[in-house]
Amino acid sequence: MSLAADAFVSQMAAAEPWPENATLYQPLKEDQILLSDCASSLAVQAYLRMCDLPVQVVCKANAEYMSPSGKIPFIHVGNQVVSELGPIVQFTKAKGHSLSDGLDDVQRAEMKAYMELVNNMLLTAELYIQWCDDATAAEISRPRYSSPYSWPLSNILAYQKQWEVRRKMNAIGWGGKTLEQVYEDVSQCCQALSQRLGTQPYFFNKQPTELDALVFGHLFTILTTRLTSTELAERIKSYSNLLSFCRRIEQSYFEGKSS
Repeated sequence: MSLAADAFVSQMAAAEPWPENATLYQPLKEDQILLSDCASSLAVQAYLRMCDLPVQVVCKANAEYMSPSGKIPFIHVGNQVVSELGPIVQFTKAKGHSLSDGLDDVQRAEMKAYMELVNNMLLTAELYIQWCDDATAAEISRPRYSSPYSWPLSNILAYQKQWEVRRKMNAIGWGGKTLEQVYEDVSQCCQALSQRLGTQPYFFNKQPTELDALVFGHLFTILTTRLTSTELAERIKSYSNLLSFCRRIEQSYFEGKSS
């Protein structure tokens, strides 16, 4: 498809209203999904709820392979398939739904910088702990990731995924880090987020933005996911305003509401 045709299709999609049957896809919740994918999926769900856009969550064993980018989650809206929070935010904005339109240019730049911080620190730490910590990989990540598949495919896919993540960690300079260094990176990220949040209900005062959805997705998932150690969650628990922030979003957008 040419660039002009692609742009025309995008404009047509933007003109269509948000449907009632929009669907979000993620791996199996009980047996398969891992910390990082669960956090990313929850961030998108929080964002869509903040926009008051309905979406049905569907769990599929092959969700990762269904995704156009290979990343979780992805949404199916009309005839459009979009994966990951950033592109989904742009997609909803094209349809007239945005949480950050009220920000000025400086605030918008600051919001993007903090989102990069979360992705570079919290998401990377989640991936490191899942696949580079031997105990977590052996006891949790490989068994859960491979659970939908029979042997030997289960082993092949799990070790292939572990190899891919470890190669990525080496490429970005995290391969040589110790677990304690990763925990310290998480602490520094949480300290920066805590200072920016302060006593406000959300990062930019009274209304949530995509930054709030992203931070909630990662912090809440870390706090509620069983790992081989509680150290990661304990680092977050040191910041009472971040705990209150997570509870506020849970109460406002999730309690008593179906997906």
